[in-house]
Amino acid sequence: MTEKALRLGTRRSKLAMAQSGQVARKVTELTGRPVELVEITTFGDTSREHLAQIGGTGVFVTALRDALLAGEVDFAVHSLKDLPTAQPEELTLAAVPEREDPRDVLIARDGLTFAQLGDGARVGTGSPRRMAQLNAYARNHGTSIEAVPIRGNIDTRIGYVRDGKLDAVVLAAAGLNRVGRIDEVTDFLSVDTVLPAPGQGALAIECAATHASLAAALAELDDPYTRVAVTAERSLLAALEAGCSAPVGALADLLADGQVVKEMRLRGVVGATDGSTLVQLSTTGPVPGTHDQALALGRELAAEMLAKGAAGLMGERAL
Repeated sequence: MTEKALRLGTRRSKLAMAQSGQVARKVTELTGRPVELVEITTFGDTSREHLAQIGGTGVFVTALRDALLAGEVDFAVHSLKDLPTAQPEELTLAAVPEREDPRDVLIARDGLTFAQLGDGARVGTGSPRRMAQLNAYARNHGTSIEAVPIRGNIDTRIGYVRDGKLDAVVLAAAGLNRVGRIDEVTDFLSVDTVLPAPGQGALAIECAATHASLAAALAELDDPYTRVAVTAERSLLAALEAGCSAPVGALADLLADGQVVKEMRLRGVVGATDGSTLVQLSTTGPVPGTHDQALALGRELAAEMLAKGAAGLMGERAL
């Protein structure tokens, strides 16, 4: 008798289906059990509001978590940057697989890089974090861009450039890699120019806390370095009291000496969306050995950023 298929809850977007499909194959390899994808529509998928208006936090996650808690699916795959920073006790973050490229990228008309766009270029992004940093970068180079808020899937966003409505759009490299469209990128934005969203490029695999045997199997997919890095980034975000629509960028990267990982550097940025002010700080220390040490690293950097005026740049707090 073949074992019952495991049900994997996923959003319906092409990107979500692609990344969930990759996880499904790995879980089947690990467990020998078939995995079926269960498509779930979330509020973030149906709402046409801009993410900054609908609060950002959790809009792509809540319906998946409800399905997990109701026993309609056995586990769920999220883009980690969509997860609210507080983890519900009923659910276990069973695995954070090895991270994809965390960078933001540009897809521009005529193969242009960001520096070549020209003054007043219309650049599409729904992210206050990207707007703040791109506006600051343009200002520092004596030029300006017009950041145009957009929503929609990868096809829709790239379509705005292809049909001439926008000069460029900014997307995450990880998503384009997962759907096989990375060759359309015209500029990879250095993390020195644009820090990614906390957790960008990483996936989160979640199951019910009561499902211990499944959690143990899924844990085989966990990458400990990715986990401590994203834990530190999300701790910074939480300590700044910011949801995923706030203008906060963070990246923890591992500093290696040859093959030996020696230290972790955590960088954070908060900015006014017009790019007029950025608070950017970093800290470097030993690679956190525990979850609590990773949390502490994020909290410490957040405290320094708040002391430098980050709170005033967070925009309106959604109540």
